[in-house]
Amino acid sequence: MISVQEAQKIILDLVTSLQETETIDLDQATGRILAETVTGDLDFPYWDNSAMDGYGVRFEDVNEGNTNQPISLKIVAEIPAGIKPEISIQSGEACRIFTGAMLPDGVDTIIMQENTQQQGKQVLVLSSPKYCGEFVRKKGNFYQAGEILLSAGTKINEPEMAILATAQCSKVTVYRRPRVAILSTGNELITTTQKLEPGQIIDSNQYALKAFILKNGGIPISLGIVEDEPNLIKEKIIEAINCADFVLSTGGVSVGDYDYIDQILEELGGKISISSVAMKPGKPLTVAKFDNGCVYFGLPGNPVSALVGCWRLVKLALYKLSGIKGDYKPQLITVKSNHDLSSQGKRETYIWGQLKLVNGEYLFILAKGQQNSANLINLGFTNALAILPIGVTKIKQGETVTVLMLCN
Repeated sequence: MISVQEAQKIILDLVTSLQETETIDLDQATGRILAETVTGDLDFPYWDNSAMDGYGVRFEDVNEGNTNQPISLKIVAEIPAGIKPEISIQSGEACRIFTGAMLPDGVDTIIMQENTQQQGKQVLVLSSPKYCGEFVRKKGNFYQAGEILLSAGTKINEPEMAILATAQCSKVTVYRRPRVAILSTGNELITTTQKLEPGQIIDSNQYALKAFILKNGGIPISLGIVEDEPNLIKEKIIEAINCADFVLSTGGVSVGDYDYIDQILEELGGKISISSVAMKPGKPLTVAKFDNGCVYFGLPGNPVSALVGCWRLVKLALYKLSGIKGDYKPQLITVKSNHDLSSQGKRETYIWGQLKLVNGEYLFILAKGQQNSANLINLGFTNALAILPIGVTKIKQGETVTVLMLCN
């Protein structure tokens, strides 16, 4: 067995980021990865505008006013947002102005309406501004045209969508989405629509792995269930490696009489780099690469083991494949455990549960029920995995523990 950290390095070294791109409409770009650096043609703000509802004034007219001796200015215009002002404010004048409205010539400062009192066509300035330009958003203050707006390798989430829209990027060039084939092996497996007979198991892995792939930006290709028969498995693997960038198979990678995956991968020319990892659950893990670039992940058949392997190792590989720029490191934080946690200490142990905010402090809450790699029932609502390193057999309630966060 190799360590989890060594497995992570080997896997990431095997993966080459995608180069194929496509240009799509912005409203289809959520979750996609920018393939080109984006620069904008517009300054932002687009023009000087007001950050407050209030009055636009000349600073020199109001810098010495106070509540005991307010300064009176003539209101010569009202400027709502979305209208280009056609006037110029002269000394002794002011304009009623609203948040986001473009400043007319002559205005260099905004007096918020709470510091004023309107009297007919006059406005009394009850408190002087702190400085010239107060509550003014200057053109280009946030971004200047021609500068880098977003770099290639950026994942487009809600903030990036807003930025691209503001820059009028109606179309964006992104990397194509990774294609990931999924197959399940085992004579005992049936689909969700088949009648369950004694000794059989409903294949949940197809659904869990499909959800994992979709959540992490990939395109799942479900290849179904294949029986533990070498020729059938071989045919399905050939199909998988020829249609996908990654393959995720479950089952058939341990040391049983019906575990054929490793042998078949080698027969097909796959170079096996990993055959087992010192982690629990998830020890049986085969990772191989083919000449066409496809990387094969032979995951354990137990549902929890398969998902833990994906959360800890495959997720980082998918990130690199998709073109996301970064360090490709797991999201680890240190929190207090709300429970006693234990392991045998021989392998890096992952214990599932939830991160919860309790009295302003994040705690790791152990999932109720048995921590067993075949027990997917208590996996519901899991958002974190507590990690007990090799050699650590117990973490007591109230002690700190390193936790792998499962959110994106």
